[in-house]
Amino acid sequence: MPEDLLLSEFTPHVELVVPQHTINRSRFVSLDAHNHLPAERYRTNPAELRQLLGEMDALNVGCIANLSGGWGDNLRMNISTLDQAFPGRFVTLCNIDWQEALSEGWLEHTLKQFETDVKAGARGLKVFKELGLVYRDPAGRLIMPDDPRIAPIWDKAGALGVPVLIHTADPTAFFKPLNGNNERWDELQRHPEWHFYDPRFPEFMELIQALYRVIAAHPATTFITAHVGCYAENLGFVSEMLERCPNMLTDISARVAELGRAPYSAHRFFNAFADRILFGTDGADMAGYRVCFRFLETADEYFSYAPNMPYPPQGRWNIYGITLDDEVLRKIYWKNAAKAFGME
Repeated sequence: MPEDLLLSEFTPHVELVVPQHTINRSRFVSLDAHNHLPAERYRTNPAELRQLLGEMDALNVGCIANLSGGWGDNLRMNISTLDQAFPGRFVTLCNIDWQEALSEGWLEHTLKQFETDVKAGARGLKVFKELGLVYRDPAGRLIMPDDPRIAPIWDKAGALGVPVLIHTADPTAFFKPLNGNNERWDELQRHPEWHFYDPRFPEFMELIQALYRVIAAHPATTFITAHVGCYAENLGFVSEMLERCPNMLTDISARVAELGRAPYSAHRFFNAFADRILFGTDGADMAGYRVCFRFLETADEYFSYAPNMPYPPQGRWNIYGITLDDEVLRKIYWKNAAKAFGME
C-alpha cells in the first residue's frame, strides 16, 4: 500500500496533451483598469518605475489605473509621480478616509475633499471591501455600502462625472465554514485573515444585496463593480444585475481563475456585455498578464492560471481559454475603461 500523502504535498503533473499557445502581448493595446501601484516607492526609486514602463511596453499595456491614489496631498504627489510625469500611461483614482466615518462634520469634509481630489486629477473613486466588513460608525455599528448616511458620496460622484469602482465582499467560500467542503481551503489556510465566517461579519449575500441596492438607487452615478460583479462564481446573477442596472460596469481583475473554469458561460457573458466589461489584473506580474491574454484570446484547454507558483493560489483547478473576437477584445482591453475614466 502506498504511504499516506498530505494534501499540501499533492501536486500532480498534468498528463493531458493539448495544443498550447504563448501570448506574450495583448493582441490590442490594453488598459489595466484595476491595479495598485506603489507610487510613493517609485518617487524614491525611479529605476523601479522605469522597469514597470518597460514591462508595460513588452506586454502592450498602454495604461494602468492606480486605484490606491489616496486623498489630499498624498493623492497629488501620486498623480505627479505617475499621471503627470507619464501622460497617458497612468490614471489615478482617489480614496476616502473612512476611519472617523459618520463622526460630526465627517461627511461635509469628505465631500469637499472628494471634489478637491477630482479637481486635482483623480479619474474616479475606489472603495475597498472594508466598507461593510470593518468600518463602523461612532455607535460601533458596521457601515454597509447602502447606508443612507453615506449616500451623498455616491451622488457626489455622479455630479462630478467620475465612476465609483467598488469592491464589496470576497469569494463566497470566504464566508463559509473552513472544512473539507470549502474549495478555497488551501488559500484560507495561507490567509486566515480572509476568512469571514464569523458573527462579526455580515453574510456574503447581505453584502452583495447592499452593493446592488446602492447601484440601483443612484442611476446617475456610474459604478464599476470589482472582480466580476463581486460574485464571479455566479455569472447568471451578475448578468441579471447588469441588465437591471444600466449604470453598472464590471472588471475582471483577479478572477480569471473563476471565469476560466466556466468557459462556455464566460464566453456568453463577455459577448453579451462586451460594452460593460473592463480588463484588469489587480496587480499581476508579467506571467499573470500573459495568463489573462491567453484566457481571453485562445481556445487553449486545461492550463494553469498561476504557472509560476508551486500551488494553485485560489483553488485546485485549471482553466480554459474563451477565444473572444477582435471587436470584443478591443472594447474590453481599452475602449470601455477609457470611456469610464474620461480618456476619450
